Amino acid sequence: MEFSAQQIAALLKGTVVGNPEVKVGNFSKIEEGKAGTLTFLANPKYEHYIYNTKASIVLVNNDFVPTAPIQATLIQVENAYAALAMLLNLIEQHQTKQLSGIDTTAFVASTASIGEKCYVGHFSYIGEQSKIGENSQIHPQVFIGDHVVIGKNCILYPHVTIYDGCVIGDNCILHAGSVIGADGFGFAPEGEVYKKIPQLGNVIIEDNVEIGANTTIDRAVFGSTLIHRGVKLDNLVQIAHNVEVGENTVMAAQVGIAGSTHIGKHCMFGGQVGLAGHIKIADHVTFGAQCGVISDIKEPATLLGAPAMQAKAFMRSSAIFNRLPDMYRNMGNLQRELEKLQRELEDLQREMRGIKNVNP
Repeated sequence: MEFSAQQIAALLKGTVVGNPEVKVGNFSKIEEGKAGTLTFLANPKYEHYIYNTKASIVLVNNDFVPTAPIQATLIQVENAYAALAMLLNLIEQHQTKQLSGIDTTAFVASTASIGEKCYVGHFSYIGEQSKIGENSQIHPQVFIGDHVVIGKNCILYPHVTIYDGCVIGDNCILHAGSVIGADGFGFAPEGEVYKKIPQLGNVIIEDNVEIGANTTIDRAVFGSTLIHRGVKLDNLVQIAHNVEVGENTVMAAQVGIAGSTHIGKHCMFGGQVGLAGHIKIADHVTFGAQCGVISDIKEPATLLGAPAMQAKAFMRSSAIFNRLPDMYRNMGNLQRELEKLQRELEDLQREMRGIKNVNP
């Protein structure tokens, strides 16, 4: 299907700059734009591409001011990235086939409850007393233990595993291989061995959460590991037992959160960030990639490095780090000069004492 710039602008509540009748039927990257496609510009680093892109339509922010002629038609919107996401969601909804029904190879316990318009795929397992909300999709080879609650409009992709007693809210997406409710890493040392501490709690995931492939969220020792509404977790994220993650916090791949840490709302984690256990993170904290955090963060901040520090301090430290070899060499030269001067001073002092002894 093709849509004109005017139609797209009306949908996005944007403004057309250029030919409102130009049509597109696909998407492209701005650096690889082709005629008949729509692209976007949200990151200023890519601005130079817009002046030569062959894409027919480009979504731009309202405050974008070109510095050279542009061949493409522009659609000005409040947030180009969010507008693109909206278009992609609409396309996905149009293309996605709505699945329904319970496959004959699936196992559903007699005491389980399956809502209307649900789909349960090949070889999936749903345990005793579990409840699946209406319009949810359980793809092939998903395991759902006993006494699990899954809300409405959820999607569980293949090989998702949800242990007993866990709770998933409405409109959640769990990607392939994610594991919810495995035992937390709890062991008590006894002499030279470690004794397992039973993990008797569960995991509660609130509404509108998305969990990436092979991400793991451990059950609590007591109470619940809690993922609040709107949280987005990338692939290969590890959330330990009794952690609490605040609303609308996002984490990139390979983030690791140790046990009993409390994370505030609207935090952002770059890839491979690591947080120590039993600490508290304020709302609106941003962690750069590979940040290492070992103590409480009590107010909004942007942090970098390991151990984490304020971004400006990290940048200054990094500049010094690059000069450390020269500084070390200079310090060595200064040390040798100082030792030479010290020897000369000692020789002079001995000479002066000799003169004094000769001429009392």
